[in-house]
This record gives sequence, C-alpha cells and structure tokens, in this order.
Amino acid sequence: MVSLSSTRVETELPEPVCLLDQARAGDPEAFSELCRLHGTRLLRQAVALCGDLTPAEDLAQEALVEAWKSLHRYNGRCQFFTWLCAILLNRYRNTLRRNRRQPAATYDQNEYANQLPDHAALPDQAAEARERSALVQQCIQSLPAKHQQVIYLRFYVDDSLEGIAAALDCSVGTVKSRLFHALDKLRKMNAFASSSANAKGDRL
Repeated sequence: MVSLSSTRVETELPEPVCLLDQARAGDPEAFSELCRLHGTRLLRQAVALCGDLTPAEDLAQEALVEAWKSLHRYNGRCQFFTWLCAILLNRYRNTLRRNRRQPAATYDQNEYANQLPDHAALPDQAAEARERSALVQQCIQSLPAKHQQVIYLRFYVDDSLEGIAAALDCSVGTVKSRLFHALDKLRKMNAFASSSANAKGDRL
C-alpha cells in the first residue's frame, strides 16, 4: 500500500492575529513580518516542488507578491500558511504551462528528511525507505493536477479537509472526492508496481 506517513509535513505556527489584520488593512510592514514568519517554510515547499534552490527562491517570492496583491481575498477559513501554499502551487503550475520542458512536481522531501536523524534505522531500512519515497513521488507525478493538489495540501502541508476546501475555494465534499480518487489511484499504481517488481525478481 502506498504510504505517505513518512512525509515531512509543515506544521502551522499561529501568527499574531493583529499582524493579519494590519496586513489586510494595507500595512506593508505587517505583511513583511508575516513573510518573515512563513518565508523559510514556504521556500522549503518551493524547493520540494522545483528541486532546485534558485528557481525555488523565485517561485516563493512570486507567491508572496501575489499573496500581498490578493490578501483581501484571504478570509481566515483556512490556515494562512495553507493559503500561501495553494498560491505557491498555482504559480508553479502556471510556470509548467509556460515551459513544458520542466519536469512535473515531485514533492521531493528527501533533502529535508535527511536533516532528521533516525538512529534506529539500519542501512537497509534507510535504503528501503528511500525507495518507497521515490515510488510515492513517481505515482503522485502521474496524477491529474486537481488530485496532486489535494494530496499536496493534505499530506505535505497537513491541513484539515475544511482548510483545504477554503484554500481551494471549493466544497469539503469536492475535496473528499478528489482525495478519495487520488488515494485509490495511488494504491492501484503501487499494487501494479509491486507485482511488476515481484515478476521481475522471479525472472532473475
């Protein structure tokens, strides 16, 4: 079964309500402070999407600029960081449409997972975990964009179904449906990959 349990998620740290209120009232200094609070985590998500620091920095900056321009649309129904990540993902998808030569989103968390030492893991266990992670990433890449979106926000940003619905401006039922179909496709792809690997092993 495809497992996303090893994925490192971004836990939301509540920002001072007054900062959001001030930023939404047009205070650029308050918004700059929000950028400081969330910038590092947003950049981490951008690197996970782009796979390279330089374009990730540009992507994160573009997302923050767009967030400032559209801050009046943030209604507080989802976590602010989730809202930023939804903008980030949309900007990334727009970039892909402009340049089809770029690879699809991989959501590669390995660079940051390496920062979390697992003293109990043996070398063969670590290798197996990396293989599972690569398989999950490959399967996610093949999903339709709307399914990638809910997987990304649910398992990599770690928000509630209600928060995801608010961030994507759709109903909770829509999020549930997309998530159900996405996970069902991932399970089927994993079952096919496992049976193929077993068949290959039998031939060796």
